[in-house]
Amino acid sequence: MNALMNRLPSFMRNIQLNGMAGPILIILILGMMVLPLPAFLLDILFTFNIAISIMVLLVGVNSLKPLDFASFPAVLLLTTLLRLSLNVASARIVLLEGHTGPDAAGKVIEAFGHFLVGGNYAVGIVVFVILVVINFVVITKGAGRIAEVSARFTLDAMPGKQMAIDADLNAGLIGEDEARKRRLAVSQEADFFGSMDGASKFVRGDAVAGIFILVINIVGGLVVGMVQHDLDFATAARNYTLLTIGDGLVAQVPSLIISTAAGVIVSRVSTEQSIGQQLVLEIMSNPEVFGLTAFIIGLMGIIPGMPHVPFLFLATLLGAAAYRTSQARAKAAEAASVESAVPATEPQESAEASWDDVTQVDVLGLEVGYRLIPLVDRNQDGELLRRIKGIRKKFAQEIGFLAPAIHIRDNLELRPSAYRIVLKGVEVGRGESFSGQFLAIDPGRVSGTLPGAVTRDPAFGLPAVWIESGLRDRAVSLGYTVVDAGTVVATHLNHVISQHASELLGRQEVQQLLDHLAKQFPKLVDELIPKLIGLPVLQKVLQNLLSEGVHIRDMRTIVDTLTEHAVRTQNPSELTELVRGSLGRAIVQQIFPGTADVQVIALDQHLQQLLSQAVGNTPDSASIEPGLADTVLREAAAAAARQEAQGVAPVLLVPASLRAMLSRFLRRTIPNLSVLAHNEIPDQRTLKVTAIIGGKA
Repeated sequence: MNALMNRLPSFMRNIQLNGMAGPILIILILGMMVLPLPAFLLDILFTFNIAISIMVLLVGVNSLKPLDFASFPAVLLLTTLLRLSLNVASARIVLLEGHTGPDAAGKVIEAFGHFLVGGNYAVGIVVFVILVVINFVVITKGAGRIAEVSARFTLDAMPGKQMAIDADLNAGLIGEDEARKRRLAVSQEADFFGSMDGASKFVRGDAVAGIFILVINIVGGLVVGMVQHDLDFATAARNYTLLTIGDGLVAQVPSLIISTAAGVIVSRVSTEQSIGQQLVLEIMSNPEVFGLTAFIIGLMGIIPGMPHVPFLFLATLLGAAAYRTSQARAKAAEAASVESAVPATEPQESAEASWDDVTQVDVLGLEVGYRLIPLVDRNQDGELLRRIKGIRKKFAQEIGFLAPAIHIRDNLELRPSAYRIVLKGVEVGRGESFSGQFLAIDPGRVSGTLPGAVTRDPAFGLPAVWIESGLRDRAVSLGYTVVDAGTVVATHLNHVISQHASELLGRQEVQQLLDHLAKQFPKLVDELIPKLIGLPVLQKVLQNLLSEGVHIRDMRTIVDTLTEHAVRTQNPSELTELVRGSLGRAIVQQIFPGTADVQVIALDQHLQQLLSQAVGNTPDSASIEPGLADTVLREAAAAAARQEAQGVAPVLLVPASLRAMLSRFLRRTIPNLSVLAHNEIPDQRTLKVTAIIGGKA
């Protein structure tokens, strides 16, 4: 049998043991009624009975609703059966060994019979009867009545509750699984109160049985002691009466505790708080109750003839409690008054769908894992919040318009140290940043390696490694660029915003930009919008500039150029090229700061002719022959890579008629290559051709 059990999976063995626990316990309890038990085992079982009753009471007090202790009716039956079995076992040993002295049935019965009632069997009988009356007449009868009424009302309310569940299900407020759970809860609640109504009869019968057992043990003990053991009446009465009273008290004390637990469970109102929390919140937190009670008790204490000390002492304690409670309430009210949050409104379960349920996606969003929350938590002085403010300010100064606000939220679906950048609800960037560590970025000229997690810089894709803070100085000495976790996220965010500047410039931002410009040049704006061009055309021109990395800070020049040429064309692409010609000096300065030579990649003369023929008069819809396109793309990528290797920004210089078409064609594959037209190069700057792209048709 043991070998067979060992072969079973562990969870199957646990299931079998759990299923056998109930029958084994019942068999053991019934066995105590038949099998003789030694005195020391009775002591252990009586102590176990008291412990079980205390545990049941604590579980009942801490339950939030009756169904939290749904097994209580069965527990009530088992504990009652346990007490009766112990009564039978103890009655057997009292009658057999009672003539030997008061400890014949064990130390527990002796303690209850001697120390609790002072060894006086008359006092013991009175105490026993009082306990029986309290248990039977007061607690058990009241709990049974509450259970009976609750069962009746619960059964009457079942159809209405079932209809409410069906209505919520049909309205789509809950799913099928939730409806099934609610129906089961309604059925279990009705079964529970019905079971409690019947289970209360167990306690009532236990009290009646206790009285009969007391009388039978006393009479039987006198007969056994006087007839079989030749004891005189006084000795027999003293020994057997004290033992019987001790036995009865040992059983009645746990019975009283179990009855109290039953009363607590059936009489409480289901809330989200335990009995103790309800008492503290509803009674102990009211300073008026403490103050008025202290005043009444104090008046009673100064009445002549009354015991002054206990009344005045208790009045003082109640007065102190009233003062402390009023102070705590005042502090809570003050804290609530200074809170600036909008008062929350209770959600309406049956509210109909409305346009308020339609929420717009954030233009820019940053979602972080839970370990990065301290970086963006205002209450924890998150450093990333300050950096984001600086990013928006720098963006506005360098690009020329104010980017939308960045909405930050935590996302538990992300890894703890991960983050992602969202543009109009779509992820455009993702990375990891480990708070408390530093990212050592390899710019290409480091002189050693570092221990840590190898990764890549999320913004620019450079090789990097996450290191502990103690290795920061060593990393700097080896030539690494070392940044903290907040800087990693901020740099990535700044890079993504700059890359998607054209998508961030919406109609609202264009209007705000015009309003800002109109404060300085009102006539200039009024002459252009809407007399010459509409707002959509202006927005498209500005987006075309931003998509190629051209800032729009010089709005005066942009508006002047559009005003000059808008009469002739409304095509955004043509207007964009004209504006670029006017902004040529700024464009070149942005790529080649200062007065350095403008090092560019040029096109072979034959290739220019082929491309010009392909473009013709329709540059917006021009297409290049596949073989030629592959050659141009391959050679342009190679030349741009050589330029970058020399530390020079890759720039392709082409005729103005080819610039827009080649920029669109090369931008996807070589995003870091800038395509400039000849008319965009200022006369004061020196050109230097570093490579020529040539191809054959």
